[in-house]
Amino acid sequence: MKILALSAALAMATSTPLAHAQFGWSVTFDPTQATHVLAQIAQAEKTYTTTVQTTENVINAYNLAKRMASSPTSLFTSYGSGLPSWVPMLPSQDTYGNTGGYFKSVNKYTGEASSAIQNASVTRVAQLTGYEKQTANGQKAIAAQTATLDLGDSVAATNLQTIGTIRNNQTARQTEIATLEAASHSLDQSQQTEMAALQRINQALLLLLRTQQDQSQLSQGQTLQQMVQQKQQQDELKMLFQASQGYEANFNSKYSSSAASVATAMHF
Repeated sequence: MKILALSAALAMATSTPLAHAQFGWSVTFDPTQATHVLAQIAQAEKTYTTTVQTTENVINAYNLAKRMASSPTSLFTSYGSGLPSWVPMLPSQDTYGNTGGYFKSVNKYTGEASSAIQNASVTRVAQLTGYEKQTANGQKAIAAQTATLDLGDSVAATNLQTIGTIRNNQTARQTEIATLEAASHSLDQSQQTEMAALQRINQALLLLLRTQQDQSQLSQGQTLQQMVQQKQQQDELKMLFQASQGYEANFNSKYSSSAASVATAMHF
């Protein structure tokens, strides 16, 4: 509005003839100089507006930083719902006294997962009686099934030990997360610096990597268990094909012998 008013005044001045004063001298109006003055006034107005906006932004940023520094609790309390308590595996009634080691291995690393698996399972036989008297195919079939049992026990003990180790570390992991959460909501000025925030981000990433590593170990254990089950199915199919392969020859031999016996009996 100011610029428009000055422009209108300039237009009126340029359309009015030069005025002569009563004292004998005259005033000359320079349109070029007047336009330059108007441009300077417009630039000054823009600079003033920019300065006002910048000042308001700085004040708003300062007020936000002040609120965050003085009352982080009011800003972050809604996100700090607390961590659930880590619940260990609750033991059931140990009727025959063979599950105590299993429960201990589930809740922490004991180094006795293999014996815990065997104590809670059926007693293993070292080798079948009369194994040496079996045919080559029979010995191979027995050995394959026994290998499936051995591998299954090994995978089960490995998974049990992995779970026990993970659960044993969860107490310390939960403490680390609680410490990280408390530092994020702290009123201490040293915890509100950029370096402290970067350290908390780094710690959170490390916790995430540890969790992913635990998940990877569990996933690998499940894969091994599936491989053992697949081996068992493959062994059963192979034994079925072996039995089918000798069926025709055995049937023909028995049939020929029976037919000859019947013929002999009918002859008499």
